[in-house]
Amino acid sequence: MSVGTVSIPPLAELARRRILVVGDVMLDRYWHGAVDRISPEAPVPVVRVERVEERLGGAANVALNVKSLGARVTLLTVVGEDQAAESLRGLLAAHGIEAELRADAQFATILKLRVIGRAQQLIRIDFENDPNHEVLAQMVDSFAEKVADHDVVLFSDYGKGGLTHISRMIELARAAGKPVFVDPKGRDYRRYAGATVITPNRAELAQVVGSWRDEDDLNARVAALRKDIGVESVLLTRSEEGMTLFQPGGIVHEQSKAREVFDVTGAGDTVIAALATLTAAGLPLEAATRLANKAAGIVVGKFGTATASYEELVA
Repeated sequence: MSVGTVSIPPLAELARRRILVVGDVMLDRYWHGAVDRISPEAPVPVVRVERVEERLGGAANVALNVKSLGARVTLLTVVGEDQAAESLRGLLAAHGIEAELRADAQFATILKLRVIGRAQQLIRIDFENDPNHEVLAQMVDSFAEKVADHDVVLFSDYGKGGLTHISRMIELARAAGKPVFVDPKGRDYRRYAGATVITPNRAELAQVVGSWRDEDDLNARVAALRKDIGVESVLLTRSEEGMTLFQPGGIVHEQSKAREVFDVTGAGDTVIAALATLTAAGLPLEAATRLANKAAGIVVGKFGTATASYEELVA
């Protein structure tokens, strides 16, 4: 199969690949309802909830994107001992995703509640706290046991504390000869030293290297970053400007595809999942970037946290 000039690996080849996803998971809950009036108590709409929907979020959505593209996936993360964790377990099982969920009784499983009225998000309410460091240390032991059985390691960092020991896990992955893909967060990228690819968006990269004047300035700043932290490649996602891949062999830019954008939630999850999965199946990074760009174009046309399937990518 091919998309444009890029051949997509056969589904049978993808099915032989295993991706280890590690990071911050969350439950995305949606309250859908009708809005017929404004509250007499405050100038806010009154939403009469008609339907409740739950979806995998954060690293769990990354794992689901890997699964949707046809590869095998293992999810390693920390959750609480609460109802949100039970919902996550049920959703993961329903999608056939193998998962090791380390339980922390003091941790509130991250929950993002979105209230939707007239197909518009009216408010988002987040429930979260920091996981226990002892449980996080146990995750490193689990990672060391699993890394050898996977083709690629993918870290989904949402800055929620679940990747406190990411530097050690990257060391273990590279010692095992595994490519490492990181969706980064925060201002200190030194914790990602040794990664194969990191995939910041414009705002995330600007936090680390500062604002750039033009493309030449951007190229110089990214080159300095790659050298400073020892990362082979950087894939910068630029929203309507597409994506730019900075790698040892040069710089490649992919324009975004003109289409209606409905919701950008989770688009970064799709990009890194596609990138890791397709390179695991043998595609060069540049070709995988082109297809990841197309996959992102698919999910932004959907509502909420979404995925791009193998069939959609081919179509």
